[in-house]
Amino acid sequence: MALLKVIELLAESKKSWEDATQNAVTEASKSIRNIRSVYIENLTAEVDKGKITHWRLNCKITFEKK
Repeated sequence: MALLKVIELLAESKKSWEDATQNAVTEASKSIRNIRSVYIENLTAEVDKGKITHWRLNCKITFEKK
């Protein structure tokens, strides 16, 4: 039986929400092995002078604890 754990992260990108998601997974991968999935909970964006300047998200990363 596998034991799965979940951590919650906040991530940001100057490009897109997809890039912010990848940033979260990349950073988590530095200290966590066996990542199984990422669940996006909340999407927000910062706007300056009518343009989106930062994409932000809250996500949960699930990984197998061996």
